[in-house]
Amino acid sequence: MDPYLNRVLIIDLKKHSYRIEEREMYFKEYIGGIGAGLKLLKEFLDPKIDPYGPDNVIVFAIGALTGKFPMVSKTISLFKSPHNNFLGESHAGGRSAIALWQAGYGAIVIKGASQIPVYVNIDGNTVQFKDARALWDLGDTRTVGRIMRERTGRTGLRTIMRIGKGGEKLVSYSTVTTETYRHFGRLGLGCVFGSKKLKGLVISGKRSVLARNKQAYKQMYDEIYNLCLSTPTKKYHDLGTAGNILPLNSIKALPTRNFKEVTFEKAEVLSGENLATNYLGRRIACTHCPVGCIHLAVIREKYPDEPYFYKTSLISYDYEPLYSLGTLIGIETVEDFLKILETVEKYGIDAMTAGVVLAWATEAFAEGIISKKETDGLSPSFGNGSVYVEMIEKMMEHKNEFYKLMGKGVEVLAQRYGGRDFAISYRGNEMSGYHTGPAAHLTHITGGRHSHLDSAGYSIDQKILMEKKSITPQEMAKALFDEEAIRQVLSSLVVCFFARNVYTVDRISKCLKVFGWDLNEKDILEIGRKILIEKNMIKRDMGFDMENYYLPKRVLEVATPLGFIDPAYMKETVKYFKNFLFDKS
Repeated sequence: MDPYLNRVLIIDLKKHSYRIEEREMYFKEYIGGIGAGLKLLKEFLDPKIDPYGPDNVIVFAIGALTGKFPMVSKTISLFKSPHNNFLGESHAGGRSAIALWQAGYGAIVIKGASQIPVYVNIDGNTVQFKDARALWDLGDTRTVGRIMRERTGRTGLRTIMRIGKGGEKLVSYSTVTTETYRHFGRLGLGCVFGSKKLKGLVISGKRSVLARNKQAYKQMYDEIYNLCLSTPTKKYHDLGTAGNILPLNSIKALPTRNFKEVTFEKAEVLSGENLATNYLGRRIACTHCPVGCIHLAVIREKYPDEPYFYKTSLISYDYEPLYSLGTLIGIETVEDFLKILETVEKYGIDAMTAGVVLAWATEAFAEGIISKKETDGLSPSFGNGSVYVEMIEKMMEHKNEFYKLMGKGVEVLAQRYGGRDFAISYRGNEMSGYHTGPAAHLTHITGGRHSHLDSAGYSIDQKILMEKKSITPQEMAKALFDEEAIRQVLSSLVVCFFARNVYTVDRISKCLKVFGWDLNEKDILEIGRKILIEKNMIKRDMGFDMENYYLPKRVLEVATPLGFIDPAYMKETVKYFKNFLFDKS
């Protein structure tokens, strides 16, 4: 087995100290990633702590196949979320996973809080605590990344994680940016960094592990590599997830103008096809990925006082921000969309959450729930991109109580001002852009991190739509449970979900065997089931009750391609799902 996978780097920010310990059983039992990360979180974190306080813990972890096969390029993070007060889980690609592996670790645990802003430079066994006071308040994540890159030496592959002003200002949905175009996006890891006065991490190394049976490894590697270049994975190279805009619009499942509509008359403008044809500047890929799904749009802005001088920016786009910062707030031009997205990226806040917050504020203003007093003189209206940019800027400055609360999410705003019926979130986490049917919404209710990626309910909805049949609540709960359980295996290895059709259970078993793991298909499926149960037990310890949820009225008012959402069906399905988790009989 990989000798580096068992090594855990434990960083104490309060003492500016570190130590390296072994946790062989965590990784042996759960093959790394989310499974081992949950064990570490349980060891170091009291579930009742204040997520903004120094006792919150950050865990980064990678998996048994990291650095060994294509598209095994994600790092998972775990923490207590300041955004919804439950389990925080976020994944990011880029170079982070390979850099952590080559530094010689399977996981990092960060505890305590520094008295002054710092960033931590990890170069193999060497760990340095660097003064970051000069970087605090710089705000722009790209500038911060460049300075950190110039200040630190390099002995191998390197990743640079950092926060922007969003994290410093403790915006509860702030992100951690890595490699400029990748993020630990949802549930506020950047806020936890900010509360610990941790500006960033630089991780580098040059260690490696070779398979004993090189011929078997090469054969398995070639098979995986070729599959990654074939369909359905190839579609992510061509258009990326931005290709979802037109199909979702055509089946009336594309949330528009704060979910008052499910089709957008300007969908063609914001489509992946239009962006790829007229705005695509380049594609890039995460380390050890042959697909290259990261699409960068080019935007040119003329300097006001200089003829023939332009600022040229490359901005990473995909479906989620096109929905949240595009259709959901009625943006009708690519230029406006990219300017809003660039502002979000600069300050390091989650695009999906920000879009839902802006959409709620727009409707709340139109309904008279808030006024120019709250918006500091601005008049938000769907499609007005320049006003949305100003609102984000004012939020970063904590201009008044309203803008400070904007930094806490849509449920906090609705609790203070009203408008809960059109605040689109589940248990404190704003919804993603799939109104395909009940399964998509059930994923947000039952999913371990309340993300559309947990059990991919939108895919279940689309399968039901194609097969023209209905399924009972018990059957729905089982489908969601089984899908999320296998995704825990992928999140432990840590495989990019875009390659989920490549890394079948049988193929996972063969890949593991090349590196000394003797796990059959039944063993692997059981690992996924155990992790899903363990994750929900940790959430329960934090006070989460799956059956205590609120269905936003707006979700019930707008039909999906499968008809209107039935609250009774949802309630019964959630009950069955909970039984699958906790019923010992």
